[in-house]
Amino acid sequence: MADEKVLPFIEHLVELRKRIIISFIAVVIGMGISWNFSNDLLTFVEKPLTGKTYLTELKKQVYNEVKERYPSIYSRYKLDEEFKTSAKERVLNYSAPLEPFFIQCKISIIAGLILVLPVLFHQVWLFVAPGLTGRERRMVIPFVTASTISFCAGAAFFLIVIWPVIINFSLSYEAQGLQSWFNLSAYVNFCLRLILMFGLIFELPVLALLLARFGIVNYQLLARNRKYALLASSIIAAFHADLITMFVIMVPLYLMYEVSVWVALIFGKKKINPSETRTG
Repeated sequence: MADEKVLPFIEHLVELRKRIIISFIAVVIGMGISWNFSNDLLTFVEKPLTGKTYLTELKKQVYNEVKERYPSIYSRYKLDEEFKTSAKERVLNYSAPLEPFFIQCKISIIAGLILVLPVLFHQVWLFVAPGLTGRERRMVIPFVTASTISFCAGAAFFLIVIWPVIINFSLSYEAQGLQSWFNLSAYVNFCLRLILMFGLIFELPVLALLLARFGIVNYQLLARNRKYALLASSIIAAFHADLITMFVIMVPLYLMYEVSVWVALIFGKKKINPSETRTG
């Protein structure tokens, strides 16, 4: 009896090792491809340091409206002076030998991981597939596609929308005698960590969809636990030091939970009415 219990466990470990090895090889290949454009990715991440982002253009449009409609307010608060200063040339600094090389490796690893996401999600599916029914196994393509798109959407949303907000807020503290001096490792590590976090946050609706289709969760369960989801979002966000980062993590995280609730309602497994079964 003991051998019968141990054998399936060993088989699962062997299968898990196989999936991990394939995933590792895929990430290494993705890293090799990403290495060629890792400097371009670093340049993109550095763009908010100039202080000229979509926020600047948005502010300019708002101020122009104020100038046309309320010229007295525009003159009183000297709003035109904000746009007289040219973009500053800020650069990232490093203080340790080989620091730029290791940062390039980190960027290449994360970019390579995102590049081979379909392979990684497929390996996850193959690992859990033996425990699924034949009908459930046919969901592999929708699962891999939705998971990849969701993660990439979360990463892109962070880089395009949230990252400029965080850096602009940080630069707003610059004043006479107080200048920014960003460290390369701290800057890039902070960005990469949030890219992964936002990618995972955007995976919540996909996870909810799968669990709802398998009958593990339903709309009523998720809707009933909204307050706990809000509390969990606040706790997760609280691990980040500054209030702005906490806010930009907590809000999307809870919003993705709300999306998950409605996904479970629309796509969840429908309960079969016993009376309809007897009638049929």
